[in-house]
Amino acid sequence: MSLSVVIGGIALAAWVYLLLGRGFFWLARERDDADLPPEPKAWPDVVAVVPARNEADVIQWSIGTLLQQDYPGAFRVVLVDDASEDGTAARAQGLAGAADKLTVLAGRPLPAGWTGKLWAVSQGVEAAGSPTYLWITDADIAHDPQTLRRLVARAEAKGLALVSLMARLQTGTLPERLLIPAFVFFFDMLYPFAVVNDPKRRLSAAAGGVMLVRREALAAAGGIASIRAEIIDDCALGARLKAQGPIWLGLTRTSVSLRPYTTLGEIGGMVSRSAYAQLRYSPLLLAGTVAGMLLVYAAAPLLALFAGGLARWLGLAAWALMAISFQPMLRYYRLSPLWGALLPLIGAIYTGFTLQSAIEVWRGRGGMWKGRAQAAITGAAH
Repeated sequence: MSLSVVIGGIALAAWVYLLLGRGFFWLARERDDADLPPEPKAWPDVVAVVPARNEADVIQWSIGTLLQQDYPGAFRVVLVDDASEDGTAARAQGLAGAADKLTVLAGRPLPAGWTGKLWAVSQGVEAAGSPTYLWITDADIAHDPQTLRRLVARAEAKGLALVSLMARLQTGTLPERLLIPAFVFFFDMLYPFAVVNDPKRRLSAAAGGVMLVRREALAAAGGIASIRAEIIDDCALGARLKAQGPIWLGLTRTSVSLRPYTTLGEIGGMVSRSAYAQLRYSPLLLAGTVAGMLLVYAAAPLLALFAGGLARWLGLAAWALMAISFQPMLRYYRLSPLWGALLPLIGAIYTGFTLQSAIEVWRGRGGMWKGRAQAAITGAAH
């Protein structure tokens, strides 16, 4: 048996496993508008906590959608301005209705051992007092007026410690159409939502853009301080909260990112901020990941195009399964199914982003967020 046939067989087996053995992640069935629970008889109080650093271009839009939530219970918003230099706080305070529902805090100086975002979130949680739920959301996301009702209804119906939504990212530019659906696809592959949502399974995750957290569960888990140096802070928080009770993670069309990515480099910066942290800053895991990505994504089209006989057919079969698996996510983003054939190229680009992430950490610039190299906090940069 030739080496090309062996490689083709491994690539095909890998895709059969991914389609059948990873919680059917690729079907993207976990949606916030599916299996809606009944509304609670009494609506608990909620405080939204929004960390913001240099978000003047979008802050009025995002905070405005929070102030316009159609929520029957007590609800207010705490915005923590993390040393912004562009007038973020002033713009937020100028919103209509801000005086009644919005509190804007000037963030205190960043202490050692904390990432900037988590320090801002921690201050917001402290200022929130003692609500039943904390809605932790990013400053560059706009929400439908019904978002909070749905989050709370799901949490109350199932006694959840956390409800998290993967906000819908933009796909208006060519780089976004090429790479953004795959970003969500890969995240779901790594953390199959159905498995995350199963209280009998240990796997946990969360999407940091939209997280409704039961305050008592957060306190029992050690608070935000327990994850203060985490680069992948949402998944770290998901792990701690799943230890306190069941969690739920799904897709949504109604919480939308306001942040466009106009170039491949901008998307690469977003991905590389945390990719090497995902690999625990391990060169060995990095080498294994690169080899695995080449085998799973690059081998199939190379064999299909340049090999012959059985190896070519194995490559074609693996490539076809790859394209098929990508179709539900492409439909979710309302993009052409033809993008599925490009998943090998997309996988190669993401492999490059992962290598870029490691290089940035080695250079002491890992985990860049709003001008801060946050990976250095963990001591892993060297």
